[in-house]
Amino acid sequence: MSKKNKNRIDVVYSTNPDFQYDYDGSDDADTLPPAQQQLKVFIDRKQRKGKEVTLVTGFVGSEDDLKELAKELKQKCGVGGSTKDGEIIIQGNQRDKVVDYLNSQGYNAKKAGGN
Repeated sequence: MSKKNKNRIDVVYSTNPDFQYDYDGSDDADTLPPAQQQLKVFIDRKQRKGKEVTLVTGFVGSEDDLKELAKELKQKCGVGGSTKDGEIIIQGNQRDKVVDYLNSQGYNAKKAGGN
């Protein structure tokens, strides 16, 4: 099967000669402006062998914009990190630095969780 046909959505066969297949459009979500973003920043230790990471959740936008924000946060904190499942993962307990930086950039960022 060609790559073109793999993206067809929910149609096996149609007898209509004028039928047009709907292809899975990979439209990126529109990124909300920073003032409309509701970000939550918290510390996570689960499934990480006791090591702490800072998670930033609630970002609404394209994957590229999420990666760009993660890059800025990693540079600001001087640590590594990644993006996964719409979350930004920053190594270590960097919650205060991340919240301060996000608020200075115009995001609505709040600390979440305990500690």
